[in-house]
Amino acid sequence: MANNEQQLSLFKRGLNWSLPSLLSDGHAPGMPLYDRSFLVAIVGLMCFGFIMVMSASMPEATKLTGDPFYFMYRHVLYLVGCVIISYVVLKFEVSYWEKNSGMLMLAVLVLLIAVLFIGTSVNGARRWLSVGPIRIQVAEMAKFIFIVYMAGYLVRRHGELRENRKGFYKPIGVYGLFAVLILLQPDLGTVVVLFVCTVSLLFLAGARITDFMVLVLLGVATFVLLVLFEPYRMRRVTSFMDPWEDPFGSGYQLTQSLMAYGRGDWLGQGLGNSIQKLAYLPEAHTDFIFAVIGEELGFIGIIVVLLTLFFIAIRAIRLGNLCLKMQRPFESYVAYGVGIWVCFQTVVNVGASIGMLPTKGLTLPFISYGGSSLWIMTAAVMLLVRIDHERRVSLVQAVKGRTS
Repeated sequence: MANNEQQLSLFKRGLNWSLPSLLSDGHAPGMPLYDRSFLVAIVGLMCFGFIMVMSASMPEATKLTGDPFYFMYRHVLYLVGCVIISYVVLKFEVSYWEKNSGMLMLAVLVLLIAVLFIGTSVNGARRWLSVGPIRIQVAEMAKFIFIVYMAGYLVRRHGELRENRKGFYKPIGVYGLFAVLILLQPDLGTVVVLFVCTVSLLFLAGARITDFMVLVLLGVATFVLLVLFEPYRMRRVTSFMDPWEDPFGSGYQLTQSLMAYGRGDWLGQGLGNSIQKLAYLPEAHTDFIFAVIGEELGFIGIIVVLLTLFFIAIRAIRLGNLCLKMQRPFESYVAYGVGIWVCFQTVVNVGASIGMLPTKGLTLPFISYGGSSLWIMTAAVMLLVRIDHERRVSLVQAVKGRTS
């Protein structure tokens, strides 16, 4: 484990932004002790997200508060919170997360229960805990902490998982408890994200194929039943299949989103020149911000954003591979889990805005307006930065040990 002199510091060294340093793994002494390209991509998306939130939210902010910069000011505070969260997460060694994964999971379960009794309701959904002026969406926290818990469980019970059903269904029981509490809010989108992360990590850990297939089929069947027995979810599914059947009713949001993409063409209408955000596209600065990006920056703009997001996801999965080669299974599972989370949530958000998937209310990672999503995603990727730092430090120590 790294000693005090080797604690992570992003700013003590001079910044060298040459292409080789951005793409290096830091194996050799003198190379960076953190993944600069990964960090640059995250900070770049956050800065871009701030610009797009400011552009997309002005009409809504003016209508609701009379101040066009209302959401922009709040987003600045969220970004300040990201800096504080990054500092705190980078201070803790990875072993802290592994040792306390069970306690963190229990703490989130308590908060999910608390939301049902003392949570704040918005648009008929009780998903937030208010602490003074700050509102925290606990379901967002549950995504990150559940991945950490799953990583710890898969390390502790790896043999049991591969040998009998008991080891396989224990984490499924924990997932089921999380899912029930989150569905009571209600928030089906988060339940789907947790299911995908759970199934993916169990598969990567070597779960038996029969157990794995039973779980997938059970999950799909449960999702279908949840849609069939909830009228508003059924309307979302039918409206996404043919939004033009009711363009001013259930299909309104999607039709306006598709018109935004159509106006964007190849190069877009220019930053700030979206028409759909003015009074037509609901949730323009949150769930449907990608449609505003398409309208203002065009096909080229959305391709750049998607490539950056998938670069982050692929870099996380690659980190998982590197940790696995170094016999660091906990770090590996966390990296895999975060990479899958970022990738899947991006696919769902974009798919909903282009009419390929039903609307799920999931934010676009690092870009959409929303403090809880931004803060929790920041904590997750900063843990990956810390994991990569410790990996690189151990490599440098090994090289020094061989040469001394």
